[in-house]
Amino acid sequence: MGIITMFMIAVGLAMDSLAVSISGGIFMKPFWLKQAMKLALTMGIFQGGMTLAGWALGVSFSSYITAYDHWIAFILLSFLGGKMIYESFQKEKSSFASLSNKTLLTLGVATSIDALAVGISMAFLKVSIYLPSFIIGFTTFILSLAGVCFGYRFGKIKGINVELLGGIILIAIGTKILIEHCSE
Repeated sequence: MGIITMFMIAVGLAMDSLAVSISGGIFMKPFWLKQAMKLALTMGIFQGGMTLAGWALGVSFSSYITAYDHWIAFILLSFLGGKMIYESFQKEKSSFASLSNKTLLTLGVATSIDALAVGISMAFLKVSIYLPSFIIGFTTFILSLAGVCFGYRFGKIKGINVELLGGIILIAIGTKILIEHCSE
């Protein structure tokens, strides 16, 4: 597998993490580099790690993951998105804004399930996994960090209910994943 192909796969896998990172950046008030790095690192580690884990699981587990991965991602992202929408109408602000470890773990798993399936497919192709896993993780990290910065700038626009918007984005990502897998 060529480096350009690996990079294209990495960018494709990173798109969900990018959208989630933009949503995370919207909530940062004020902008904290430490929080931005924490979110980006979580997204990158999960994307690269799940690719590696999928490869390690290989052929024997692939039928179980591919049958349910889209439902798991849809449920997790819809839950978080629904929670954000609900909290957008409350006086207290969302815990998503604090990017708690629990929230980051849930987002990391939900956005990297496709990476697990990609790792499994790489096992079928007998691809050496270490370089692709690194490229996927690093690309996701860079795009997620950029997404947080962009989201922060976007979130400063007055009159936008950013929690509502962020919740809708997460549900839309989950729905997109579900529709893509159900239409195959």
